[in-house]
Amino acid sequence: MAKSLNLEVVAEGVETQTQYDYRVSRGYDALQGYLLSKPLSVDHWRVLLQK
Repeated sequence: MAKSLNLEVVAEGVETQTQYDYRVSRGYDALQGYLLSKPLSVDHWRVLLQK
């Protein structure tokens, strides 16, 4: 439904390769979850953003 409204679809909570593969095959625009990156501290985010 979101795609028909030209909205981006974000999958949250992607923790396994199976979840990742399924969501990629379904055309999600963005993925987030522990599989892709564990939670980061604010200080770590600042370092990443400065790069």
